[in-house]
Amino acid sequence: MAVRIRLRREGRKKSPAYRIVVTESTMPRDGRFIEIIGTYQPKLRENMVTLKNDRANYWLDVGAQPSDTVRSILRRAGVLKQRHETRLAKKLQAAAVPLAENTPDEA
Repeated sequence: MAVRIRLRREGRKKSPAYRIVVTESTMPRDGRFIEIIGTYQPKLRENMVTLKNDRANYWLDVGAQPSDTVRSILRRAGVLKQRHETRLAKKLQAAAVPLAENTPDEA
């Protein structure tokens, strides 16, 4: 099952509002979904976004792929930057430990 994070259209005609949902990739745009993790209203002040950061991180951790638009929204909300910094810190910690072990003793 390929899981995607994408937008689901809500709102009136000429006044779009979207829900950011987690769904199977084969489902239609407005079809069944697994979970709602936020909303996006492009017509309101500065593209108003509400997002459950913890749930977005959970779904990204288990392998859900965001659509291009949702990836942009997550980037502007700071979710992707936070994930990048966390992964980079872990990578640097893992690289620092073997360097300390491999140094020859000068006795």
